Amino acid sequence: MITVLALVGNPNCGKTTMFNNLTGSDQYVGNWPGVTVAKKGGMLLNHPDCEVVDLPGIYSLSPYTLEEVVTRDFLVYEHPSVIINIVDASNLERNLYLTTQLLELEIPVVLALNMMDVVEANGDEIDIERLSRELKCMVVPIAAINGYGLGELINVALAVAKEKSTNQGLPIFSDTEEISVRGIERLLPDRESTQLKRWLAIKIFERDNKVIEQIKISNNLLERMNALRRRCEVAEDDDAESIVINARYRYITNTLRSCIKKKLKTGELSASDKIDSIVTNRLLAFPIFFFIMWAVYYIAIQTLGSMSVNGMEKIFGTFSDYLTQLMELGGVSLTIQSLVVNGVVGGVGAVLGFVPQITILFVFLSFLEDCGYMSRAAFIMDRAFRQFGLSGKSFIPMLVGTGCSVPGIMATMTIENEKDRRLTIMLTPFIPCSAKMPVFVLFAASLFPDKSWVGPSMYFWGIIMVVVSGIILKRTAPFAGETAPFVMEMPAYHMPGLKTVLKHTWEQVKSFILKAGTIVFAASVLVWFLQSFNTSLDLVSPTESMLANIGQFLAPVFVPQGFGNWQAAFAALTGFLAKEAIVSTFAILAGSGGDAGSKADLVLKLQSMFTPASAYAFMIFTLLAAPCCAAVGAIRSEMGSWKWTFFAVGYQTGVAYILAAIIYQVGSIIQ
Repeated sequence: MITVLALVGNPNCGKTTMFNNLTGSDQYVGNWPGVTVAKKGGMLLNHPDCEVVDLPGIYSLSPYTLEEVVTRDFLVYEHPSVIINIVDASNLERNLYLTTQLLELEIPVVLALNMMDVVEANGDEIDIERLSRELKCMVVPIAAINGYGLGELINVALAVAKEKSTNQGLPIFSDTEEISVRGIERLLPDRESTQLKRWLAIKIFERDNKVIEQIKISNNLLERMNALRRRCEVAEDDDAESIVINARYRYITNTLRSCIKKKLKTGELSASDKIDSIVTNRLLAFPIFFFIMWAVYYIAIQTLGSMSVNGMEKIFGTFSDYLTQLMELGGVSLTIQSLVVNGVVGGVGAVLGFVPQITILFVFLSFLEDCGYMSRAAFIMDRAFRQFGLSGKSFIPMLVGTGCSVPGIMATMTIENEKDRRLTIMLTPFIPCSAKMPVFVLFAASLFPDKSWVGPSMYFWGIIMVVVSGIILKRTAPFAGETAPFVMEMPAYHMPGLKTVLKHTWEQVKSFILKAGTIVFAASVLVWFLQSFNTSLDLVSPTESMLANIGQFLAPVFVPQGFGNWQAAFAALTGFLAKEAIVSTFAILAGSGGDAGSKADLVLKLQSMFTPASAYAFMIFTLLAAPCCAAVGAIRSEMGSWKWTFFAVGYQTGVAYILAAIIYQVGSIIQ
């Protein structure tokens, strides 16, 4: 028989980190809520008969969001062997609210006090044994980020599962409240599980309509239960839901008073609070945020990143020369040589040459996320977004989308309001993902070598267009309505673990490399073929090729944007396959003489095709136009409708087309 360990806790308490450590999995870990929106299972390392289930973070068993519904339904209907309740030990009062509810399910519970390293750093002390006695369950201190205490936690959880002893709830209610709850419990039909009767009674007492609908109580019985509730409400002069909430927090406060010794005095600010007084300050928050993002992109693109690209160019140049010599010695035909060296190595190598810059970028972004700053960024942007009809919840998918638009679009499922969710799906691709970075880096280095603001400006243009689109679309019928509330926990600042930062970075870089080895590889071969042959499949010069014919057909469309030549027009088209393919297309065109083009050839090619104004317009078009085919597929999946998908793609491309034209026309006048 399989033993099931359910990981349950508030959002951002460390469940997914623990799940990865316990199962050897590679689930994405983020320092904000909503990273896990569906349950994930994996077998416990070295225990083939034990499954670990990572459940979405919740604050309560009264479900209002998709995550809470998923978690509650699993606990109530799947009935796991043991609940491992992960709590943030540095903020127990809020975390234990969920614990009091879990203990009422009469499923064995083990409390895992996570982030004990933060507690120790704060100078606080927790009496583990006393807390265990008060909560009537086993309590184990851990630090999931470095694996401390996880072995003991699993041993305790498996022992509790073997004993099959259930919790009996906590004495949180006053005598008056307890009389009403027990009265409702006795009225419950016998068909309801005895293990759930206590929990069901409390949910009925606090008017949980979902529970009442599911158990299908007769009107007569429900009226008798309502009478018991009303009697308590009159006696305490309060509504039932508030009575239950107050009772839980009253019990938690009294329990913690005897179990915790705080170093900071009441009213004294912690280190995190002092930092937040600056970085979330109403006047300073935005300048600090924009400076941080500018610095990240400047270092990744202009300084360290620029130096690393030169090294990669030498590596691929040497590799190309070696391949050419090898094929010449083997008597390989010039056509095949061109395919391998110019098409494959030239195209794919041009994209892979940006791996160091992508790596540097995501080292910084992972550091900011794991230290806790990105949670503040979501809070800061909520303040701005709310003014324009968007919720801070919309910013979280956009942050995820800096790696890839596909998981960013999928992260919108945490937004309950359907109109807000659709709007966020449409706008998330405006934020530059890692696939667009090589295009921006290439153009910034080729046309704007002395302008440090060009690369980072793409990030800010993305945010500007999100805000502008929010203002416009929120005034239309399909998106009008109240903005969904945004509640988010601010994790304490801490020094990120090297392993976590490197793991996040590797996840993004690996995805980039895999795409270069698959989609970009196929696109490079296709571009080489189209620019080498005509429709009769005769080997011709690029100007007489099928690629030139397609490009010349598309070129007039982009005249208002300043890149109405056939090479740029076709490159823009390949961006709908994968944004990285734009770079490989230009690289293949730069080496169209038969040998792989060098970086100097590529730069000269771009300078011959673009002015600074048209180059910046091309970057804007790449930034805002419909995303790659994989992201369009994600939009279709989340929208659930082709009509909405076509509307999203049309809107994105239309905005890109119009803004690129404005940028070019105004830029040409200034230039």
